[in-house]
Amino acid sequence: MSNSFRDRNALVFVLITVAINAVGFGIIIPVLPELIRALTGLENNQAALHIGGMTFVFALLQFICMPIIGGLSDAWGRRPIMLASVGALALDYLLMALAPTVAILYLGRAISGAFGATFSTANAYIADTSPPEKRAQNFGLVGAVFGGGFILGPVIGGWLGEFGPRIPFFAAAAICGLNFVYGWLVLPETHKPEKRRAFSFARSNAIGSVKSLGRITGVRALLFVYFLLAIAHTVYPSSYTLSTQEALGWSTADVGNSLGAFGLASMVVQGWLIRIIIPKVGQYYAALIGIVGAALAYAILGNANAGWIVYAAGPFAALAGLYGPTLTNMMSIRFDETEQGELQGAIGAAQGLALMIGPLLMTGTFFVFANRDTSPVYMPGAPFLVAAILTILALLVFMKTTTKADRRNIMDAPEDGATK
Repeated sequence: MSNSFRDRNALVFVLITVAINAVGFGIIIPVLPELIRALTGLENNQAALHIGGMTFVFALLQFICMPIIGGLSDAWGRRPIMLASVGALALDYLLMALAPTVAILYLGRAISGAFGATFSTANAYIADTSPPEKRAQNFGLVGAVFGGGFILGPVIGGWLGEFGPRIPFFAAAAICGLNFVYGWLVLPETHKPEKRRAFSFARSNAIGSVKSLGRITGVRALLFVYFLLAIAHTVYPSSYTLSTQEALGWSTADVGNSLGAFGLASMVVQGWLIRIIIPKVGQYYAALIGIVGAALAYAILGNANAGWIVYAAGPFAALAGLYGPTLTNMMSIRFDETEQGELQGAIGAAQGLALMIGPLLMTGTFFVFANRDTSPVYMPGAPFLVAAILTILALLVFMKTTTKADRRNIMDAPEDGATK
């Protein structure tokens, strides 16, 4: 098999996997609060605390395991790690579909967090198969197909949820199971044996990974910016359904349709506009546009009192899709081929830590401000205002700490002795 054919096969599978996982993830968003309420008998704002708790469990396992998984993919190759992740997701959704108690929902999220290598390993595949000047655009493709999957996922979940809150979970399990079979049959290995490095637990934990990667100029600051933005972004999976249903009286179908529209706009930005914007303005300014777009979207959603206002935030939320690929590539181009899995593991750990903090912060904020009788100020959109504040802080850190080379859209070859 030629390298170009192998790389193309890997890229196609990675993009299909991300799309399918996005569909599976999106399917459950509109119905998870309803399933929690059915299992516990809790009110809307109280069910929000369980969503935050489940996301915390997922994130804790991801924070611990993602650097290990990244190191293992550098040592063993990408294929076995990707397949393990896809299989674990199928098991996760099946467990949640059959859950007789809320405790089983927590167990399912723990399994998914422990094996949640899909996106970090997908990005490692991209780094393996893309030249540095094309990585940001290809990282954008990952975001674009996620957006495409997200168009279908919440819409499907919202409509399936009309037949019962468990049905979308069975659908997500089936989709991920089929993807596992497909990957087993066609997924190639792209991480060449001569490029692999021995597994080191000292470098394959969150603290050791950040310490190791921090020897390269600017990486810790970019990782911190990514971390703040990841905390802010958790407002969507943790609070969007609750907030819109509380403030606007939306049904699960309304939630699914709006998230589908957001996904469509995001797909346009990450699959098409990113390939125009980055060559025109460079990675630094593309990231800047994305961060500002995210802050505006959160501010609009936090104050939305009508459905059209939610949809008006869509274009700004879509522009936020610029910052993920550009920040990832601004870090990726600083490292050689033997460390891409470690880098993606560190980014995954940052996401995991953000998922530990963010949903508890967002659902806790919703709990305080979404009760008409006890809230100091009744404001169901308060979690989005918290996200806006975090995004503005990330913007200030990004502008303060990026280098002149970043702003000129160039990067000298990294040296092991480089310091931040």
